[in-house]
Order: sequence, then C-alpha cells, then structure tokens
Amino acid sequence: MSTPQRPEPGARVALVDSGGTNIASVAHAIERLGSHASLTADPDEILSADRVILPGVGAAAAGMARLRELGLVEVLREVTAPVLGVCLGMQLLFEHSEEDGGVDLLGFLPGRVRRIPAVPGLRVPHMGWNILDLHRTQAPLLAGLSSGQRAYFVHSYVAELGEATLATTTHGVEFSAVVGDGRVWGAQFHPEKSADVGARLLANFLSPSIQETP
Repeated sequence: MSTPQRPEPGARVALVDSGGTNIASVAHAIERLGSHASLTADPDEILSADRVILPGVGAAAAGMARLRELGLVEVLREVTAPVLGVCLGMQLLFEHSEEDGGVDLLGFLPGRVRRIPAVPGLRVPHMGWNILDLHRTQAPLLAGLSSGQRAYFVHSYVAELGEATLATTTHGVEFSAVVGDGRVWGAQFHPEKSADVGARLLANFLSPSIQETP
C-alpha cells in the first residue's frame, strides 16, 4: 500500500462555480484538511489557485452550458494547477456524454460517458456505498487507499473504462470510479460523503505529490 500523503499546508483551492448543490460540503471537507476553498467563477482566481476542483450534481448538458455561459471552458483549458472533477465534474472531464441526446464535454480525458444499462432488479440511479477496486495503486491520488474500501455514489451515468482509469466500481457494469492523467484527476463518488476514504483522496489531491504523473 502507498504511504498516505500529507496535504500541502494552506493550499488555495478554487471550487469552480458549476452550479452543483454539493459545493458547500466539498468546501467544508477541504477546510477540515487545513486548506482554503473558495467558490468562484473568476478566471484570475481559478488560474492563480494551487488546486482547482470542478464539482457538480445534475445533467451534463446543463453543466457544460453553465461553464460556457460563465466563459470557463477556455479558462479551465489554461489551468496549469492540478484539477479534480467530482461526480458530474469528473464526467465533464471526458470527451462526450450520451446524456440529453449527446453532449460534447471538456475533452481533457479520452473516453465517453454512458447511462448505466438497464438490468432487472438494478436500481438507477446508483445511490449509496459501493466497493472500490484499485487498478493503479502507484497513482498519488490513491495513496493510502486499498481495494475493498467503500465510497458513496449518486449517479446515473458512468465513464467507460480506459487509459485514465485508476480505480473501478461495479453496479450492473464496471465503470471508472477514479481517473487521472497528468494534472487532471477525477472521482465519480462524493469524497465529502465518503468518510475516511474521501478525506484521504482529498488529502492526496492537496499533497505536493499530486504533481506527479499517475
């Protein structure tokens, strides 16, 4: 198991104002780790932050429309600090979603987002605690975590497995639960609701080692 990473003291975290309802709880989770989190749509504040988090709950089309309305799509492309997408925010990092008839996303990571397939007896949305299966334990975002631990999910769409997949979960289909490539990272689950697992993932994101390539 990788050694847990220590958060970078006093890291300035920009929470992109993507209109999600979980933003306040994400901010509180960051503050508990000793860093300062601010909800912002200001390009200068986002570009000067030590870390950028793209949260989100809801539909991909609405999320992308808000980012475009605020002029943040190009701003996010210019960010050089590590970026973490959470829940819908993670899905927005990919190229395309089949939600709402098809939506082009940010394209930071290769791959597509699809609806959880209909299976008799399978509840959609996927809501509740589920097991993580770590595939790339050397990734700094996963330091101190292990397969078999549980995280809290709320979603109906999933990112397919691909080059950026670091950990998976299964609900009807196996899907990407944690992703990463270079400075871009994502968690399909809600770290702010995932107890010690979520706190560890956020602490890893705030650590200096997150600058390393997974």
